[in-house]
Amino acid sequence: MKKRSPVIDRLAGIEHYSTVFNGIGGNIKKNYNDFNVKEVINSEFLDNLTNDKVDKNIFPIYEMEKKGIDSNHAIMQIKKKFGTNLKIMGIKDAKATTLQYASADGNERLKDIKVGEISLKLIGYSKKPVEKSLLIGNNFKIAISDLKDNSKNNLTQFLSEINNMGNFYGLQRFGSERLVTHLVGKAILQKKFNEAIEILLTYTTKFDSKYSKEIREKLKDIKTIPNIVKIIPRGMDIEKKIAYEIIKGKDDISILRSVPISIRRLFVQAFQAYIYNRALSCAIENDDSLTECEKNDLCFEIHDKIIFGKIRKFENFDSNYEKIPIIRLPGYAYQPGKGRFDILVKKIMDEENISSKDFFIKEMQEISESGGYRQAALISKDFKFNTADNSTIVEFTLPKGSYATTLLREIIKPDDPIHAGF
Repeated sequence: MKKRSPVIDRLAGIEHYSTVFNGIGGNIKKNYNDFNVKEVINSEFLDNLTNDKVDKNIFPIYEMEKKGIDSNHAIMQIKKKFGTNLKIMGIKDAKATTLQYASADGNERLKDIKVGEISLKLIGYSKKPVEKSLLIGNNFKIAISDLKDNSKNNLTQFLSEINNMGNFYGLQRFGSERLVTHLVGKAILQKKFNEAIEILLTYTTKFDSKYSKEIREKLKDIKTIPNIVKIIPRGMDIEKKIAYEIIKGKDDISILRSVPISIRRLFVQAFQAYIYNRALSCAIENDDSLTECEKNDLCFEIHDKIIFGKIRKFENFDSNYEKIPIIRLPGYAYQPGKGRFDILVKKIMDEENISSKDFFIKEMQEISESGGYRQAALISKDFKFNTADNSTIVEFTLPKGSYATTLLREIIKPDDPIHAGF
């Protein structure tokens, strides 16, 4: 029987641990330098960059390094200060030191800049902007400190189970201690737009900070006491945008559209992630294999360990490549098949009172979701670790879309994920 997850994990649909390894305890993200992330992208794209803008190579490509701010807010700050619209491939957490690639349009002349803890370095020009297809994965170097028992600081047993981990979406996808994004997404899908706004402004969990709870309690009165908007702190910029729109008397759709589209899309995607996590939890509880394809499964071809190729039905899989089972993400094009994971996803959608057609949002078509595919097992490449007194440093590479914290929770087995830095 797999060990049950802490309560906060279960609120995100993560019911169980995947491994029986006892865990070494400890904390992550004690400071930004303890958690380092670097994007791994198509090497051919980088090789074809030119030093200057020439011929068709007109799009500036940047390395963006940041600390203490998530990717969405970083590009919002750069736009506010310089008027530059940056395009990125993946969203990186705030509680880390991260290096990722970005591009701007062909008319941009911005070169190297620094804004607070965000730095932008021009590395060349490309024929096209960055796009998600260029991203292969992310390389991590992470320090785990304050171990609960230094005598057990040994990951040999964990290495024997490293291929058995579920590919859960981490707490960051749901707003960490606040765990709100999927609830906003569900309200939007159910056309409860006013409820979505209320959740965004005022919802808290017992894991949320005291300060956040106090602010959000006061925001319940924003319609009757509009001056409350003045107490909204800088870190709650989305809430401030919403509050101003409410004070102006805007309708619910206009209020929601004041939120940047990249973040609005995250709300619906977070609810997809919640359904996925619950389905994966059920599979783990049933002792279903996450790595071996079975009858009626959809499978990815695996190239070079972390690159996924064609999708095939297990029965039609005559490729020489390795394969891994897929869980389909719900969306308006989702039509459940007979596979074991499809059955679980459909069951959970019914429990949540959500259907495929709900993912087409007529009132905000720009955030509609057709569905998608995600591998059931978390696979890593080049995992290694070094131990020292009361600390362990781990290094590994994950495919795009997989969470380092999903791997780390299996190593640490935290009693209190938020206190441990998750």
